[in-house]
Amino acid sequence: MEIKVNFLDKLRLEAKFDDFTVIADQPIRYKGDGSAPGPFDYFLASSALCAAYFVKLYCNTRNIPTENIRLSQNNIVDPENRYKQIFKIQVELPEDISEKDRQGILRSIDRCTVKKVVQEGPDFIIEEVANLDADAQALLTVTSDAGASTYIQGKDLPLEQTIANMSALLASLGIKIEIASWRNIVPNVWSLHIRDAHSPMCFTNGKGSTKESALASALGEYIERISNNHFYAGAFWGEDIANAEFVHYPNERWFKPGRKDALPAEILDEYTRDIYNPDGELRGTHLIDTNSGNVARGICSLPFVRRSDDEVVYFPSNLIENLYASNGMSAGNTLAEAQVQCLSEIFERAVKREILEGEIALPDVPQEVLAKYPGIVAGIKGLEEQGFPVLVKDASLGGVYPVMCVTLMNPRTGGVFASFGAHPSLEVALERSLTELMQGRSFEGLNDLPRPTFASEAVTEPYNFVEHFIDSSGVVSWRFFSAQADYDFVEWDFSGRGENSNAEEAATLLAILDEMGKEVYTAVYDQLGATACRILVPGYSEVYPVEDLVWDNTNKSLLFRADILNLHRLNDEQLEALLDRLENNELDEYGDIATLIGVEFDENTEWGQLTVLELRLLINLALQQFEEAHELVGAFLQYNDNTVDRGLFYQALNAVLEVTLDDDMELDDYEVNFRRMFGHPRMDAVLGSVDGSVRFYGLTPTSMQLEGLDRHQRLLDSYKKLHAARAKAAAK
Repeated sequence: MEIKVNFLDKLRLEAKFDDFTVIADQPIRYKGDGSAPGPFDYFLASSALCAAYFVKLYCNTRNIPTENIRLSQNNIVDPENRYKQIFKIQVELPEDISEKDRQGILRSIDRCTVKKVVQEGPDFIIEEVANLDADAQALLTVTSDAGASTYIQGKDLPLEQTIANMSALLASLGIKIEIASWRNIVPNVWSLHIRDAHSPMCFTNGKGSTKESALASALGEYIERISNNHFYAGAFWGEDIANAEFVHYPNERWFKPGRKDALPAEILDEYTRDIYNPDGELRGTHLIDTNSGNVARGICSLPFVRRSDDEVVYFPSNLIENLYASNGMSAGNTLAEAQVQCLSEIFERAVKREILEGEIALPDVPQEVLAKYPGIVAGIKGLEEQGFPVLVKDASLGGVYPVMCVTLMNPRTGGVFASFGAHPSLEVALERSLTELMQGRSFEGLNDLPRPTFASEAVTEPYNFVEHFIDSSGVVSWRFFSAQADYDFVEWDFSGRGENSNAEEAATLLAILDEMGKEVYTAVYDQLGATACRILVPGYSEVYPVEDLVWDNTNKSLLFRADILNLHRLNDEQLEALLDRLENNELDEYGDIATLIGVEFDENTEWGQLTVLELRLLINLALQQFEEAHELVGAFLQYNDNTVDRGLFYQALNAVLEVTLDDDMELDDYEVNFRRMFGHPRMDAVLGSVDGSVRFYGLTPTSMQLEGLDRHQRLLDSYKKLHAARAKAAAK
């Protein structure tokens, strides 16, 4: 994690990381003001807090109340060497906790990350740089044997060279990548989380059977996502980018809707129009680009090559964002390598959907076949030794598709996790199923898995598949576990041979789609210096329902974005119009405003917590519409999960509105005790909100220029690096 420090007045310091700011000072005896803890105090507190976190995690997963658990830490300093200290952590547990859980809680403290790092002894590197922001040297540390060249199936270059090339590419773009975490809790199953140190919203997770393969996976996914602009999907890119020579890519084209808002003739083709607009309801304005919001410019469209005849077809960027999410995008050492990964991912998700929605029972992989892959068997054994039964299934549906499945059961909670993996090699597909299962997860994280059901409607509901796509947290049918398999096991093999194996595999996977009668469209993105591509298979590789283009399009943000960002500048008539749109566009009342308008607010601020319901409430207050505001305050207090401070503000507001709306009560009779209950600052804000002197309490003013929105500005900084690189490449 990158922590930037600013020097304040006297001995005060300010550390900034992610969305947080921490102030440090020194005690008065050390010439400070004593206004904040010292740096070493934070270090000591971090150890105690980390220990308490693991206690809380243990108790939460076992429904053990923590109200009567007490924890303390004392540091005992060696009189001969003040840098040698003993951290003594003590826990007081209630008498009714079982001996098993007592020992479990003590063992959980032993897992404290701060403790383990201190015990391991961190290394410090102290160096001078010319410019902190310009220093984009990657913070990646994976030590391999000097001169090692590790080849794995599916990669056209050794892992070591792949990692070096991708790290250098990211550094050349000015992106400083840091490793936030590693996990290796069962044999031969590694995962890690990497992110942009400046813009941590840009992150990926990697997985593999070794730490090198996991790192290569994470870096490859990162390059895949910047190449396809996936990190910035749904976000407002600002007016400068919206009016730049290009918004997404130099080869994009913009087309104006036709008469009566008809789709422009230049976009899509007959094949895709039948899929995306079967009932003729899709209009041109449905496809306006969300990221720029530039309605006057038209529909931003990206070129894809049609496989059947190599003709270029223009797909609206809005359509791709709304229907495909990250499905079918990849980066690789070569285009063929990237294509194999794209196609494998498409088959994995499409076949997974067919199996889950069809409640298909899959055949087990015979033990004699599993025994051919001892590394995978060791990983499965590690899970089962921890009390998680594992089922290994052939998901090829009779040898037709290159897909495997590893399903984990959690007897403690009754939850299950069906993990799928795809690749032309059965071994690689199986390995991906296993590593996907544990990617970024702890054993405690396996306690949140959903329970299987015999209720078919819960499994076949369209958004259950979306949940499976996002993090495999969707529901699985009990019929999936039947011993009566719907298909026979097939020990399939679609892998290529020789130096051109990836090219052969790509051709094989494309041939399967040809046999299915599917058209394939491909875009190649290499302006950043890497080889990446995106493959669309209309009618097959969508993640979201096609109906979303009409009924739940992300560009509904254009109805609200400008007015919400300019909220403090709107007059009453404009506020009435905004309120009307918020009430009459079938929005989720508890949906967050940040997602609605595509702006990354700091999650720890009122803007970051703001929901549609609360915004309506605040507008009603500003308009002095107290009955409507009072009704919404009641809904907020009953259902909204916000901060304690925000909840108390609305509790106080609720009481004031009760009095204000009652003709038999006078506010003066209650104000003194309201202030005793809620405090003067909070009551000043409440009374000001009612008399009109305070508007939109807690929401700091901003505008379409996004001033004061540091988190979103860091996201834009990240995108502008890519935009500049693409412009430079186009100029050449």
